[in-house]
Amino acid sequence: MRAPVSWLRELVEIPADQSGRDIAEHLVRAGLEVETVEAIGEGVIGALVVGHVVVVEELTEFKKPIRWCQVDVGSDHGGVRGIICGARNFAPGDRVVVALPGTVLPGGFTIAARETYGHTSDGMICSERELGLGENHDGIMVLPEDAGLIGADAALIVGVGDEVLDIAVTPDRGYALSIRGIARELAFAYGVPFTDPGSVIVELPAP
Repeated sequence: MRAPVSWLRELVEIPADQSGRDIAEHLVRAGLEVETVEAIGEGVIGALVVGHVVVVEELTEFKKPIRWCQVDVGSDHGGVRGIICGARNFAPGDRVVVALPGTVLPGGFTIAARETYGHTSDGMICSERELGLGENHDGIMVLPEDAGLIGADAALIVGVGDEVLDIAVTPDRGYALSIRGIARELAFAYGVPFTDPGSVIVELPAP
């Protein structure tokens, strides 16, 4: 069972200074088997922002498909930036994750404005693999329309900087197959309040 620390924090008032390894130790003392603690997007340093694709121009004079994109990254980050991208799975109107110049991606790759394919590419539209979130490199990450405001911190949205606990669930600990069950155990281990998602009352609009 994989449990993101950020999800557990939504249900348990875990002290802010507690790392994923600290949390894992509390769960182990409570009787759970935590096999690994994985840092998500480890090695990402700098600004990742929500970008809004405004224009996509197909550059057809090259041997492989290349696109010259105008991406709005918000007024705080320079507004509309031109970015070269080879991915084909996005279109104008989509929201994407943009690494701004100066950002360092996993592997020590530093993003910089550079001349390529006859244009100055002023950032990078990122895939999951480039952010260390997975092995999917077939296309870039396309965010939901409600993922965040243009220019917002995309790291928080996609989970960069989060930690994930990988828990081996034994037959006598079936409750640990849910985030709710793990969170409840964690609240008891820390002696802090637990917010049961099953007790939240959702008010529906009147018919």
